[in-house]
Amino acid sequence: MSQIGWLGPDNAFPDPAITPDPDPEVAGLFAVSERIYPGQLEAAYRLGLFPWYSDHQPVLWWSPNPRMVLEPKQFKVSRSFQKTIRHFCNDPSAQIEVDVDFGLVMRACALSARKDQNGTWITHEIMAAYTDLHEKGCAHSIAVMQNGALIGGLYCVALGSMVFGESMFSRQADASKLALASLCAWCYDHAVPIIDCQQETAHLRSLGANPIARNHFLSIAREALTKNTLPVSWQFNKTLLERWQ
Repeated sequence: MSQIGWLGPDNAFPDPAITPDPDPEVAGLFAVSERIYPGQLEAAYRLGLFPWYSDHQPVLWWSPNPRMVLEPKQFKVSRSFQKTIRHFCNDPSAQIEVDVDFGLVMRACALSARKDQNGTWITHEIMAAYTDLHEKGCAHSIAVMQNGALIGGLYCVALGSMVFGESMFSRQADASKLALASLCAWCYDHAVPIIDCQQETAHLRSLGANPIARNHFLSIAREALTKNTLPVSWQFNKTLLERWQ
């Protein structure tokens, strides 16, 4: 059994497509670093790795098996949620805003209380690293607004024609689902094969996501990463939600 590698600023990540789990007792954990070094976050995503850790921990880099993914066209819309979409689209005070305030959406995700979870993995270091990706056009935010107030949203990473979902939050019922519904519609229109949801939850499964084997995920993701089909600038609004009516 190999050991989980401790990475410095000049060390390459192990490739989860060809490297067995270093420690089966901590399945999916491939590397550890003292901090997120410049360029490291994008390099990790291109290999199917992502950071997930808490304050006062080193940076932990994961590639779980199985991997939760959502095909944009498989997004599940119940009859009650169709009504929510219809009401939202007909409400002149309601809007979807893309990349208007990335930092605001990230902070809202960080501060959102979650069941069976104390604290947040969205540390100041994580916020700085993803903000840097956003400034490069590789990370995006979707904000659900009502009467000028932020009521829900999500942020994600986009490379090639691949989208990696990161975190969602709601301050009103179904607000995060509205953000995800708009993302799925946009991804469908831009031939994104799957949205990476990282880890399996009952909530994600209820929205149409399913787990697939890590190697299958890596195969799909790496092909998508070679196709530069997504615009650097994302621009859309709530009219995209009409796809789900």
